[in-house]
Amino acid sequence: MSDITTANIAALGQIAPAQANQGYWTAVWRRLRRDPVTIIVTLILLAIILISVFAPLVTSYDPYAGSVLRRLKPIGTPGHWLGTDETGRDLWTRLAYGGRLSLLAGVAPVIVALIIGGMLGITAGFMGGIVGTLIMRTMDVFYAFPSILLAIAICGLLGNGLTNSLIALAVVFIPPMVRISETVTTQARHLDFVEAARASGTTTSQIIRHHVLSNVLGPILVYATSLISISIILSAGLSFLGLGVAPPQPEWGLMLNSLRQAIYVQPYVAALPGLMIFITSMCFNLVSDGFRSAMDVRLNK
Repeated sequence: MSDITTANIAALGQIAPAQANQGYWTAVWRRLRRDPVTIIVTLILLAIILISVFAPLVTSYDPYAGSVLRRLKPIGTPGHWLGTDETGRDLWTRLAYGGRLSLLAGVAPVIVALIIGGMLGITAGFMGGIVGTLIMRTMDVFYAFPSILLAIAICGLLGNGLTNSLIALAVVFIPPMVRISETVTTQARHLDFVEAARASGTTTSQIIRHHVLSNVLGPILVYATSLISISIILSAGLSFLGLGVAPPQPEWGLMLNSLRQAIYVQPYVAALPGLMIFITSMCFNLVSDGFRSAMDVRLNK
């Protein structure tokens, strides 16, 4: 589901425990500051987030108010510098407000999957045995279905709407999150200081809180960041198919669907929602890659 494979995460998990201290995270921060690509895409991502959050401050138009006289105005039209959509609504306004739902649909399912999948994966990796086998074999059932088909099936069962699409995406992302969490936790539990803590009589909950979590959260969070871009694309796809956000709410996938008929009239205007989906998802991917590289102590940067 991502270009960050289990092997990549495993490599991070093998290295991070040896240097999970202040010096290690200082080195990570130093590598990030020396990575111009990560810095640039992070600034672009922050700009998109701020524009979406403060949309009423960057536009004076109502995202729902249209006019037949202003239908499908081209880019550069006075007063509508990004043109208008099929009902005459200002496209810059719709894109700004649409970022709210698109970013929510990208981040919320990943957070839910991070909490639930992380807990299940850490439990499976640390406990092992029957508990670990039961959790992992249950997660394997979900791998029998492609992600998009599973999300469509769940939305079809629950019905369309933003809430149901968020639930569907969370269910899709829990299995890979469990697998990554289980992989790095299995490696961490065999480290010397974890074995020493267990031999000294430290309780299981204390070992997990003080020794395991500090070494597995980094790789897990890096992987979670990479899933946000996939979540944005999948949520836009669900909205495009009519299974996500309902019109007339502004959302990039829904806007792409409503403007598809205008591609022969105003192709550049019709492509703008898709361009925003592409830029935002690429930014999250590149930020994730930057964090992964910065956390890899084998790279001398």
